Amino acid sequence: MIFLSSNTSTKHLGMIVMAVAALCLSACAQGKPELGTAGGTLMVAETLPEPVTRDGAGAPVAFRLGADDLLSINVFGNEDASVPRSRIDKSGRLSVPVAGVVTAAGLTLEELEEAIETRLRANYFRNPQVSVNLLEVESARITVDGQVIRPGIYPALPEMTLMQAIASAQGTSETARLNEVVIFRSVDGQKFAALYDLKAVRSGNYADPKIFANDIILVGDSSARRIFRDIVQVIPLLTTPLIIALQR
Repeated sequence: MIFLSSNTSTKHLGMIVMAVAALCLSACAQGKPELGTAGGTLMVAETLPEPVTRDGAGAPVAFRLGADDLLSINVFGNEDASVPRSRIDKSGRLSVPVAGVVTAAGLTLEELEEAIETRLRANYFRNPQVSVNLLEVESARITVDGQVIRPGIYPALPEMTLMQAIASAQGTSETARLNEVVIFRSVDGQKFAALYDLKAVRSGNYADPKIFANDIILVGDSSARRIFRDIVQVIPLLTTPLIIALQR
């Protein structure tokens, strides 16, 4: 099964169809049960599926704060009660000027805003308006490996993109293969792999993809790129990311 993005060009669509047909014929001739080396389903799309936490009934679950998460708190019209950076401590509590110590762990951002407003009203604030922004999710991590300056595990920041994730590892090395960037992600038990070209992202050929907690990013890693080897051999120049749903 092949999934195509809405803006895939007719020319590119034709190349993909011919490539997949060739790969299928090759696989049949060699007795291979699946497309390419990944043993998965090829998807031509703009973005990887996004991970969403769900409850027992399948409904999306709102993000809840945890220990070591870093926040900014703004009380409109009152700088003394605001704080640009405040981290939830190991016990799940947060120290807020004027409002005092607030239990933050387990709350959504909206619930924490309401809790701080309640404390401020108890301290004689009239109609306090509080905005809480998430700066860093310490409990959520990503892995950046391969041809980057500092491979390692880094915090998953809100609205983080691939370029920002690589920047957190001090950027790519001088000899990095920028057309061999692979993101691995699991969504609802299904594993995905996506091949990106950083040069194409920088030039605006397609959007800088979002990065989420637990994503693994490999830059210039030949073993990761082998997943896409058969396809890339037939279509060496891609104008959209290649996304494969791997076998469960």
